[in-house]
Amino acid sequence: MINVLTNRGFTLIELMIAVAIVGILAAVAYPSYNDFVLRSNRAEAQRELMRLANLQEQRFVDWRAYTADLTTLGMDANPYITPSGKYSIASVSADGTAFTLTATAINGQENDRNCLALTIDEVGHNGGTSSHCWEQ
Repeated sequence: MINVLTNRGFTLIELMIAVAIVGILAAVAYPSYNDFVLRSNRAEAQRELMRLANLQEQRFVDWRAYTADLTTLGMDANPYITPSGKYSIASVSADGTAFTLTATAINGQENDRNCLALTIDEVGHNGGTSSHCWEQ
């Protein structure tokens, strides 16, 4: 009796098809992932802007004036760098009766071309490079 062994496995064509499918999926998924990362970093900037605006309001209650120097609000530096290091926040116009905090994208976040800057003022108006910057 003769035992015939058959080769079991994948052919080169089958492997190439699988690699092509994985490549196509990666080409579609990577831009979506990149957009998600940029939006999540933007959310951190929004959170920090609202926190600093709250600190400005607390200072106004105590001293009857806003400040342009964020170190007086307890920040390490002026301009303040967010914990992730993706945004630099400065108080660009503080004359004592009004303020505007601006978060500017840095360190790779510049790829978020639609929202390079986010702002908030003393009455809570928020803005940015585009009208969609504060949307999630």
